[in-house]
Amino acid sequence: MTNIKEILIGKQFPTSMDIHERLDKLRALAVFASDPISSNAYATEAIMSVLIVLGSRSLGLTWHVGLAVATLVILVIFSYIQTILHYPEGGGAYTVAKDNLGKFPSLLAAAALLTDYILTVSVSVSAGVRAVTSAFPDAFIYRIEIAILAIIFITWMNLRGVRESGTVFAIPTYAFVGGVLLTIIIGFTRYFGMFGATSLPVIEQQVQSATSVAGFAYIWLLLRAFAGGCTALTGIEAISNGVQAFKRPESKNAATTMVIMGVMAMSLFVGITYLSTHMSLIPEEAESILSQMTRAITGGNFLYYWVQFFTAGILFLAANTAYQDFPRLSAFLSNDGFMPRWMQVRGTRLVFSSGIVVLSIIASLIVLVFRADEIAMLPLYALGVMLSFSISQTGMFRLMGRIAHLKPGESIHTQVTEIHYERGARWKQALNAVGAVTTFGVFVVLMSTKFLEGAWIVVMIIPLLVAMFYSIHKHYERVATALSTNGLASQDLSEVADVVIVPIADIHRGTLRALMYAKRISKDVRAICVTTSPEMKARLLRRWKRFSKLTRRMKLITIEYDYRDILTPFVQYIKRVNDEEFPDQLTTVVIPAFVPTYRIGRVLHNQTAARIRSTLRNYKDIVIIDVPTHIDSKI
Repeated sequence: MTNIKEILIGKQFPTSMDIHERLDKLRALAVFASDPISSNAYATEAIMSVLIVLGSRSLGLTWHVGLAVATLVILVIFSYIQTILHYPEGGGAYTVAKDNLGKFPSLLAAAALLTDYILTVSVSVSAGVRAVTSAFPDAFIYRIEIAILAIIFITWMNLRGVRESGTVFAIPTYAFVGGVLLTIIIGFTRYFGMFGATSLPVIEQQVQSATSVAGFAYIWLLLRAFAGGCTALTGIEAISNGVQAFKRPESKNAATTMVIMGVMAMSLFVGITYLSTHMSLIPEEAESILSQMTRAITGGNFLYYWVQFFTAGILFLAANTAYQDFPRLSAFLSNDGFMPRWMQVRGTRLVFSSGIVVLSIIASLIVLVFRADEIAMLPLYALGVMLSFSISQTGMFRLMGRIAHLKPGESIHTQVTEIHYERGARWKQALNAVGAVTTFGVFVVLMSTKFLEGAWIVVMIIPLLVAMFYSIHKHYERVATALSTNGLASQDLSEVADVVIVPIADIHRGTLRALMYAKRISKDVRAICVTTSPEMKARLLRRWKRFSKLTRRMKLITIEYDYRDILTPFVQYIKRVNDEEFPDQLTTVVIPAFVPTYRIGRVLHNQTAARIRSTLRNYKDIVIIDVPTHIDSKI
């Protein structure tokens, strides 16, 4: 089993290798930026798809709406750079909200982000499948299988370690950026007629307005288009959550990577938006805007197929951003007692394996439910990230307000970090305020316009997740209270009863070993056997008498039972001894257990010992000890 695991996952890393497994900026950009960079494949089209209802002439507004989206992206990136510098331990919106807004806002931000990360995997993989099935229509009937296989592959690569996944996923990320950036450069060269290049073709196709709107309805439509374009913001917060994944100095490298990611993503977004608008491209169901633009600029040559191929690749790998942040955020929540403790345990390759596996399972279920249809999932998408942006920037607004009251040289300790005097804290606070209001406005627009299309699911899930966090936290508080030693006196501890009960089915080597062990820890050893026939009882007594020298001073208690479920009388006797003979004391039960050396051999036994053990664990003041007998079970 270990060899298979090593082949699939790789050799186990010691904890001391953690620092060597951290990411340089080149790999980190590919790992954390695949989601925001991949959004360029559809962000411009999302704006156009809303504006087209006013006719093809209204598509000229795409450029202006795109500039507004780009401005908001810059504001959000600036805010998260501040988050990285002030909270170098990571945690992003969750940590910021916990430190500045309180428990409930922080859990709300965490629930929103976890929801968004799950949907990022489902939507990104399904979008990649759509790109594949568009090129190969015969594969459409296998779209669910392709999506699940893609999730399994990404899961496998992430389980092998952060550096290894970063190295593999860097290739399609940078290939996509390089191909689209070259296309944009060629497009601008042709558009402005530089170096004697032929001018770009302009689409003459006209689409009539499907409706006539004015006043508030017109503004509302523009807001919807702006909200659609805000899909370009998804994944921006990823770096702030995973600061500790960077090489030292962590916060500086993370902030630098954030800037590079912003410049790279916005260069692509602005370039695609400008060219597609000025080429009068029209969104079509059969072909994406990026595909239309690339085909028109390159003439359908090798560069076109390069961009299409790596567009499909990066849409698949956009899910990798979620694979980095879902497990890390879950670990933060686990450390604070809001998620199961095992979510903070790192696996053999120093990654949060449990979080990776949980994310894969939930995302796969969503793909199955929605049949790998990313269009059906899109109304659920981006709601969570916009809510978390709003909370995060509100938290940073509060933090900058506290910093603004400091004098030069002053510093104070907060719940999470230490803050010092900063120049320009007031204008930074103002930018955070603008970002918070804008992203919350986008959240409201998305929620209200997409509510009936499926957004209600996210609106329902987020509060349920918050309720789950509180429930888990309450459980851990109860455990801490139960285990607390405050005011503990010796009489509060249960005494150990001088009795040992050994459930047996027969007298053989395994039960004799258990009886000899019990004899060493108590003078009152009781072997209990449930007999279902006179013949069984007679045989048992004969064998007991045969080993009378070994079983001397032990009591053999037989319970005659006329039913097949022998577990019930076993448990009833043990419970009666514990509750009536030795109340408020610890009763010891020694269980003889067969342990076949081969797993397949275990299915050939009735697992009585395991069933007794499992049942007794539900009762108070019962101590269970296994005395194993290992058996060569090779078949």
